[in-house]
Amino acid sequence: MERNLTAGNVWKNIAYFSLPYLLSYFLQTLYGMADLFIIGQFEGVASTTAVSVGSQVMHMITVMVVGLAMGTTVTIGQAVGAGDKKKVSQTIGNTVVLFLTASLILMAVFLGLVKPIVSIMSTPEQAVSGTIAYLTVCFIGIPCITAYNIISSIFRGLGDSRSPMYFIAIACIANIVLDYVFIGALHLGAVGAALGTTLSQGLSVIIAFLVICKRDTGISLHKSDWKPRREAMGRVLKIGIPIALQDGLIQIAFLIITVIANRRGLSDAAAVGIVEKIISFLFLVPSSMLSTISALGAQNIGAGKPQRAIQVLRCGICITVSFGVVVALLIQFIAPSVVGLFTADAAVVVFGSQYLRGYIWDCIFAGIHFSFSGYFCACGRSEFSFLHNICAIALVRVPGVYLTSILFPDTLFPMGLATTSGSLLSVCICLLVFRYLKKKGFDKICSG
Repeated sequence: MERNLTAGNVWKNIAYFSLPYLLSYFLQTLYGMADLFIIGQFEGVASTTAVSVGSQVMHMITVMVVGLAMGTTVTIGQAVGAGDKKKVSQTIGNTVVLFLTASLILMAVFLGLVKPIVSIMSTPEQAVSGTIAYLTVCFIGIPCITAYNIISSIFRGLGDSRSPMYFIAIACIANIVLDYVFIGALHLGAVGAALGTTLSQGLSVIIAFLVICKRDTGISLHKSDWKPRREAMGRVLKIGIPIALQDGLIQIAFLIITVIANRRGLSDAAAVGIVEKIISFLFLVPSSMLSTISALGAQNIGAGKPQRAIQVLRCGICITVSFGVVVALLIQFIAPSVVGLFTADAAVVVFGSQYLRGYIWDCIFAGIHFSFSGYFCACGRSEFSFLHNICAIALVRVPGVYLTSILFPDTLFPMGLATTSGSLLSVCICLLVFRYLKKKGFDKICSG
């Protein structure tokens, strides 16, 4: 299962790792999109809004878990590059103990905060009961969400991005089938969407454990590897915490945008929720490239090949920018048709098209700063990634959306452009940081 990515053609290595990762992201994104699409076919705007708001909260929790797990991927990747199997085993054991404990605590905390969360989100009154029910079921499934993402982070650190793809593919198919059963046949509404998501995630975890038990991974875990060690957990958390905080604050920014939209009315709320799902789908390439650059870069840095890690970064930027330009131009012509896939409400289609046409330009700039973030994480310096994202959120993204919502009450287009402006600031900061790294010396920076 372990694959060395420190030799051979860089483009081929990126393709080998990123394509399964891209498909995994695609399938994982189908979770939320399937819920929203299917409930839109059988229920009204209130239920659609409930799933939209609830899924944004769950997405925030998921990306924070994924961000924290990035510490595992990078630490294992560096150890694989250095040929240190003992460090790999120790990191895996301590990761499982750390995240199992954290997931149980998170489940208990969020279950006790369901109603306050729904209130903070300024959920439209018609969608409050559905959102509470949706989140309650999903919060119970937090240990499954955590388990899947930790298993995936371990596989990817070892250079294997295909196994997680197979696990999520099975779960995605199960989710779609269960959605049609719970929402279409049993008419359970938002609760049915949550049950489909939670049960399918549980299935993916069970399958992953069965595969691990039967497969020769090349890594032997001993009893001592499960013993909590400050050094091992510290390595994971040093990289993972800034990423988790960064991703969490990014999602909080998006939730603030959702709150602003919710206060404009039910149609605006539904439009923003639908576009966020569409954007999460279109951001698959930038997101997969971030993780690809992190994993490949970590192995090359661990092997003492920092210049090759930079080459990986440059290739990643070329891929994401090319993709972003094509998609941004295409959406200007087909936005109503894309939004119309999720709703038949004419007002929601109009507002959603406006928001999407402004927001979509973020695909270009996000691809650049996502690639840089992956490189910073590979270096073990995820604080740089945290820095540019927080600056973008606090200085541009949230203030910009708030001001445009007031100045332009009849359209969502300027709100979409405001989110794009935040990514543009991130790109500028990333370029400055990269120049600083180059001037100071990459070897010194990567060693912390």
